Amino acid sequence: MRILITNDDGIDAPGLAILEAAARELSDDVWTVAPATEQSGQSQSVTLVDPLRLAKIGERRYAVDGTPADCVTVALHAVLGTAPDLVLSGVNQGFNIADDMPYSGTVGAALHAAGAGLRAIAFSQAYRHLGQEADEDIWSAARAHCAETLRTLLAVDQPKSVVLNVNFPPVPAESVEGLSAVRQGVRAQHEVHLDDRQDVRGSPYYWVRFRRDPGDAPADTDLGAMAANRISVTPLRADFTAQDALAPLAAALAR
Repeated sequence: MRILITNDDGIDAPGLAILEAAARELSDDVWTVAPATEQSGQSQSVTLVDPLRLAKIGERRYAVDGTPADCVTVALHAVLGTAPDLVLSGVNQGFNIADDMPYSGTVGAALHAAGAGLRAIAFSQAYRHLGQEADEDIWSAARAHCAETLRTLLAVDQPKSVVLNVNFPPVPAESVEGLSAVRQGVRAQHEVHLDDRQDVRGSPYYWVRFRRDPGDAPADTDLGAMAANRISVTPLRADFTAQDALAPLAAALAR
């Protein structure tokens, strides 16, 4: 089985190494094509107005100075030669659930691969608060459970147009309570904070920060799975059609 791995945290990210190790437990034909630098929040964005540069940095390991979706494109058309059987993205540092998920470059890379007709899975590791990663091993759950989770998911028939979005809870490996197939949750509140600052020349610049209020976390959502210390698995499809609004809209337009 040929496996392609990418991420949005960059080629040197610790989560990428965890996913590479898990993939090598399943195959000896593992390729990594990841961004040269962090590309968080890029979703499925692609680079159209600048060239993309590719650097080989190791055996079957490449860095691209573009987005996660760019990495998938370059891998398929310039690196691999033969299409992979599976595309894995992650393991992201921080969860990709609920309202955060559409921004995710980790998920975006997997959706981009699915759009090319490839089976794809995205992995993320939650942690509880900023600064935790400096004080604790936030990767415990992912490191211990990634390979086993991957084996379990590959045993399930899944349409190639569907991406599985996997999130490991922010607890030590021994505290993980299993896997849950769940829907995408919705937070009660989503605030954007824009820090207005000035550089040394007096020119303005801005830092964008998000604040999330978790609100309710129903058990059948990714939010609920995280609260219950379970690994969440959410099937995603790149179809934004609001099915419940389609028929009323069609009826109104037919008048």
